[in-house]
Amino acid sequence: LNRYGASRQGSSVTWQGIQLSGNEGDAVKAIHNGRVVFADWLRGAGLLIIVDHGGDYLSLYAHNQSLLRSEGDWVRGGEGIATVGNSGGQRQAGLYFEIRYKGRPTDPRNWCK
Repeated sequence: LNRYGASRQGSSVTWQGIQLSGNEGDAVKAIHNGRVVFADWLRGAGLLIIVDHGGDYLSLYAHNQSLLRSEGDWVRGGEGIATVGNSGGQRQAGLYFEIRYKGRPTDPRNWCK
């Protein structure tokens, strides 16, 4: 629904991740093994879960309907961590997905293969 680096609604602000379409309640799965470092509501992101994968990599999953894991939990790649929703003011269900390396956003498309 949006591309990494594309302008957000014609402004100078760009997308730091991608928005994937989905159906409410669909499983959101961790992309790789890691530890949940945040699992809560965040203004603008709705229900957000952040996984630390080590090596300075974080994955962020926003606008969820529900969170299936809690802060401090260890997760495996492919394991369900949340369900797709529209929390945080979204008009339609979907998943916002972002990768950060050393605190900076990086193109997440390679992680979606």
